[in-house]
Amino acid sequence: MLRLILLAALVLCGQCYEDGQGNERVVGGSNSAQNAWPWQISLQYQSGSSWYHTCGGSLIRANRVLTAAHCVDSVVSYRVVLGEHNLNVNEGREQYISVSRIVKHASWNTNNVAAGYDIAVLHLASSASLNSYVKLATLPNNGAILSNNYACTITGWGRTVTGGSLPSVLQQAPLPVVAQSTCSTNSYWGSTVKSTMVCAGGNGAQAGCQGDSGGPLNCAVNGVYQVHGVTSFVSSSGCNAYLKPTVFTRVSAYISWINSNI
Repeated sequence: MLRLILLAALVLCGQCYEDGQGNERVVGGSNSAQNAWPWQISLQYQSGSSWYHTCGGSLIRANRVLTAAHCVDSVVSYRVVLGEHNLNVNEGREQYISVSRIVKHASWNTNNVAAGYDIAVLHLASSASLNSYVKLATLPNNGAILSNNYACTITGWGRTVTGGSLPSVLQQAPLPVVAQSTCSTNSYWGSTVKSTMVCAGGNGAQAGCQGDSGGPLNCAVNGVYQVHGVTSFVSSSGCNAYLKPTVFTRVSAYISWINSNI
């Protein structure tokens, strides 16, 4: 049976950021421009007196964040950091807000991403201040499905190689959509991929990896970036395994659920 790897960072990794020199690469990606993706957040958990990055997410209301359900299965204290770019440097644009409530989809089965429903809404203890580097994400229309090879971009602070370290600087990488009819064939993911998921990448070069979970698949539609995916899982054979695209929760399949929980 094909094994899956959830894309949350390992909670026992400790202080696993790199040295901030800008030499990191999401797998096959590059450093993003500062605050180029202003809806991207860093979800962090507390261990002792320190906070550590574990997942990404998207700000969808001033006090609501969209992320993956598997990111928040642990019983720990969470916070989100908005306006973040370099995890190792306080650049004066960051906003730190505690998570006051976690709403996971009722059908989510802990860490069983193959069953789907890997989606959660985080309620924040206070509202973010919106500005040029902290903005709300735009979500797609209900049921919207992108065509094969549609150009999208994954963003996150996930590992830059399978088994590697987390980068300090937010990464971005181009990931073209793989049609569900293709991704669900035996050459790709087979029946593991459901119609409520989106596949992107699979060329053996660019991919999401541990630490990217919950973050956005950003796709420009009519000149406006929309968050079409919530990063969910990759193959256990490697984050950028050939013909095993990164798999995302398809946001457009859950618009009604999201709206009822914000």
